[in-house]
Amino acid sequence: MMDVEQETTVNLISKDGDSFSVPLAVAKMSELVKGMIDEDAEDEGDKIEIPLPNVKSQVLNKVIEFCEHHLQEPMTEIEKPLKSQVMADVVQKWYADFVDVEQVLLFELILAANYMDIKPLLDLTCATVAGMIKGKTPEDIRQTFGIQNDFSPEEEAQVREENKWCEEA
Repeated sequence: MMDVEQETTVNLISKDGDSFSVPLAVAKMSELVKGMIDEDAEDEGDKIEIPLPNVKSQVLNKVIEFCEHHLQEPMTEIEKPLKSQVMADVVQKWYADFVDVEQVLLFELILAANYMDIKPLLDLTCATVAGMIKGKTPEDIRQTFGIQNDFSPEEEAQVREENKWCEEA
């Protein structure tokens, strides 16, 4: 069975129409793709093409890089709650470096991991965002992510009052 997964390739087609040829084992890290392949047929000789209309080429390239590495060196389980904001303290160095990217790409990776149903990638990217938020005030978080505060001072005071219980230690 493993020989077929190494020899058979799957073409993943990005939103931009680019085709990425990957070994079957790499493609099957995505539960979405795995489900589509099983329906299509895994017969050798069949050319398997999977369209991924929600994933841009640049992002799909990163997703494939993650999956290839994960097959060689599986990522350590991420402890919850996060023991550190520094990802290198949470997972292996390669994975920490992998998510050391611009915010826009990080969020696109989260969306791709969710859409393609790749749990380890979703765990890693979400833990990275959680680390960015950990220990910050709402104002710090707004600044980090460029979020506009759309509450008036009165509305904000009311929300804080109603949710005082979650700030108590």
